Amino acid sequence: MAKILIIDDERGIRNTLREILADEGFEVDVAENGKQGLEMAQAKAYDLIFTDIKMPEMDGIELLTALKSGEEAIETPVVMISGHGDVETAVQALKIGAYDFLLKPLDLNRILITTKNALESKSLKQETKQLRKKVAAKGLQMIGESAAITRVREIIDKVAPTEARVLITGPNGTGKEVVAHMIHENSARANGPMVEVNCAAIPSELIESELFGHMKGSFTGAVKDRAGKFEQADGGTLFLDEIGDMSLAAQTKVLRALQESEITRVGSDKAIKVNVRVLAATNKDLQKEIEAGNFREDLFHRLNVIPIAVPALNDRLEDIPLLVDYFAEQICAEQGIALKTFDKEAIKALQGKNWTGNIRQLRNVVERLIILAGAKITKEDVEAYA
Repeated sequence: MAKILIIDDERGIRNTLREILADEGFEVDVAENGKQGLEMAQAKAYDLIFTDIKMPEMDGIELLTALKSGEEAIETPVVMISGHGDVETAVQALKIGAYDFLLKPLDLNRILITTKNALESKSLKQETKQLRKKVAAKGLQMIGESAAITRVREIIDKVAPTEARVLITGPNGTGKEVVAHMIHENSARANGPMVEVNCAAIPSELIESELFGHMKGSFTGAVKDRAGKFEQADGGTLFLDEIGDMSLAAQTKVLRALQESEITRVGSDKAIKVNVRVLAATNKDLQKEIEAGNFREDLFHRLNVIPIAVPALNDRLEDIPLLVDYFAEQICAEQGIALKTFDKEAIKALQGKNWTGNIRQLRNVVERLIILAGAKITKEDVEAYA
């Protein structure tokens, strides 16, 4: 059921629009001014917003600007309502990002047609976004035919269609993110969002706000209500990368979210239900972290339903020829140059190196060789540049 927000300081307009849209089966909320409407639009995901232009305190143009600008701009279609046929204002609204512009008195058929078209437009944009994500995810391939990587693929094939939580382990640069994307793209949640959080990149004092959201005024800098990653991933997959770096306080809240399928925003006592599949990854030995008192054992067991250990490149050196061919083709296409090849001795030289940086390091080396060496990359090139 589509959720629609109506913002208008005239009670008659609000009630009329609400009745019309509710009769069509939509879930309708109303706000009596721009400030209230902005808070509601930022706190809840609406499929369509109708807003009047002439309102006290915050008018419709100011509201539209707040909704469509900045880091937290929303994609929700916004239909402007005006009692005056001001062409200049209409053009301004459309430039800012309004979907359409309706004049009072409101025409029933026009309202219904605009609503239908706006919701279809939003749905099409979401489908396009998901398609782009899928295309991008298909570029994240697990290349190789070694026994170690074949085993990883077999586990992914079995676990992806389920709702089981997965803990992905392995050194940096081995492709843990690729594993997470493959699980999501082959799951029943593939059409839902996949939200990624790098726990190591977020300061410990902000991780709870990032994961669970916050309410306006809950801490310095919280200037408005904000949904966290759990809410953003509702109906899809939440990938907690480098979870071994998460603070104990945040771990406690994540455990509660997994146990009860609900979260509470920072500064709020209201529980919000979430339907999220959690995938986690770490380069740390969580058993040692548990012994050191840095990681909760009960959270470990919640996450470690299906463990997937991604092998280091040094443990699958036989995959290097396939990986080099894959990266060479990819990099040459990106650079817009003719495909360069590696001779057998060059491949042997690469297989003889110590790949502490794993797949990521190998790709960097291949790119360096393609840029600096000739059309046929030799053992001497590897010795000079790798």
